[in-house]
Amino acid sequence: MAGRNSRSDKKTEARTEKYSREQDIRNTKKMREILDELPRFCRQYFRGIEESTSARTRLAYAYDLRVFFEFIENENTAMKGTAIKDYPISILEQIGKEDIEEFLEYLTYYEKGDQIFTNDARGKARKLSAVRSMFKYFYTSEILARDVTALVPLPKLHEKPIVRLDAEEVNDMLDKADTGAQLTKNQLRFHDKTRLRDIALLTLLLGTGIRVSECVGLDLEDIDFKEKGIRVHRKGGYESIVYFGDEVENALKDYLEQRMQIIPKEGHEKALFLSLQNRRITVRAVENLVKKYAGLATSLKKITPHKLRSTYGTSLYRATGDIYLVADVLGHKDVNTTRKHYAAIEEDRRKSARNIVRLRDTENKD
Repeated sequence: MAGRNSRSDKKTEARTEKYSREQDIRNTKKMREILDELPRFCRQYFRGIEESTSARTRLAYAYDLRVFFEFIENENTAMKGTAIKDYPISILEQIGKEDIEEFLEYLTYYEKGDQIFTNDARGKARKLSAVRSMFKYFYTSEILARDVTALVPLPKLHEKPIVRLDAEEVNDMLDKADTGAQLTKNQLRFHDKTRLRDIALLTLLLGTGIRVSECVGLDLEDIDFKEKGIRVHRKGGYESIVYFGDEVENALKDYLEQRMQIIPKEGHEKALFLSLQNRRITVRAVENLVKKYAGLATSLKKITPHKLRSTYGTSLYRATGDIYLVADVLGHKDVNTTRKHYAAIEEDRRKSARNIVRLRDTENKD
């Protein structure tokens, strides 16, 4: 029995690793396309950080560095007529503190072709972090004599209130997914085919707090109804078992009866959630699905799959008051990340304590 369980675990790990590798390969291919547009010395930088970063992180850095070098192209007269990919590494020595500050100002609003781009403090901080990483790499490699980006602080980020659904909105959203009420005629054409899938997917996100990337990566054999758990491939590359309750179990079982009647496209046979094209559902498709049903439940909140994760985390924290449990279930490596997100709720809990302790018994006074 133990041998069979061990073999099953190894197969599950292999499938999870396969999906993760496929995602890494896609991101690596995209990054190579971007690298063709960046200075050639950037290849050395990305090779240097390969062991300490994920393919997804490197791709995000590549996009942000492309914006930085396009800024240099537009603003640095000395480089006029030189293709970005031909920039020498010596150009980094010419960049000063004021140039980095001007780059941050440029990010507020800029145009590229017929498109307009804007960035708030969070977007600026992310792009500056990518530029900082590159300068730091070449500085610590003793290729640059100084790291000018260290002189420019990251834009101050203002804490945003947690956007989440309340209990009534959660109930309303699931009802809309179940009945199709208020859907457009075009949406109703597909509702019968996707109803059980949509309910199962939404219930799973709301009932476990897993990330959307973890959700779309699930395979059929990642579900264990005996233990009421799912195996997920967490951000950072490790695996974890996330447990679910009766509502999630019922929704998954209802969907699986239908799922087993579907013949998936080749290469997608193991995927838990399938698209209408019988392929593994994508992150973008789940984002659109959540937007569709959440929009019917609330018109004032912009709800994304991550907000469903916040909804679950908030409910769990309010029910248990255990920030360490919430961090563990959500897959946060650092409890301070969790504490930051749920600080407002912690304040509510502290306020609720003010009248719990009685100093004098006033009820029995004459």
